[in-house]
Amino acid sequence: MTELIAYQLEDGIATLTLANGKVNAISPDVVQAFNAALDRAEQDRAIVIITGQPGILSGGYDLKVMTSSPENAVALVASGSTLARRMLAHPFPIIIACPGHAVAKGAFLLLSADYRIGAEGAFSIGLNEVQIGMTMHHAGIELARDRLRKSAFHRSVINGEMFDPQGALEAGFLDRVVPAGELMAVARATAQQMKKIQMTAHRNTKLKVRKALLETLDRAIELDRQHQL
Repeated sequence: MTELIAYQLEDGIATLTLANGKVNAISPDVVQAFNAALDRAEQDRAIVIITGQPGILSGGYDLKVMTSSPENAVALVASGSTLARRMLAHPFPIIIACPGHAVAKGAFLLLSADYRIGAEGAFSIGLNEVQIGMTMHHAGIELARDRLRKSAFHRSVINGEMFDPQGALEAGFLDRVVPAGELMAVARATAQQMKKIQMTAHRNTKLKVRKALLETLDRAIELDRQHQL
């Protein structure tokens, strides 16, 4: 079986490449692979770069799982939200090199990272839950509320508006947009720059800055578990 997340360590930088079919669907196995890869990166004391395949980071949760039963849907969303919380509290910097589309959970990955670089192109980035008949979960609302610019939050969460990379930059999904051919080189250069950070200070500051968000997410994840989706 192909690795769902390929792990490559080079010069103190761990690159995690998501590879699960043409839309990189986030399934229970992918969440498990993500957690294992983050465990490994933490042991390696590495700065993390997360990326996908040319043209796509992820199209969101695996719809086969989401439609199989309410219980399976609740469990997958809760595990995905717990992964987002973990990323936000990860002791080393997490960079995402977004090579294209990032939809629903794919966009939530962007909202869970420390620095987000997107490729230029005719790509859609955003939260389409209401477009596909899903009421937004509590954890998703709180993560978007914290990380998106106020002007974009309602447009994104309530209206399901999708953004091109430049619009995603303005909304708060991305921090920088670069030509697609330069994406990984810029991500690696950013990681090298981040090596200058004193990592204990980084971790402690991150936890202090995000304390309220992490506590809010803990409550939201519990609400999502209790109230179905």
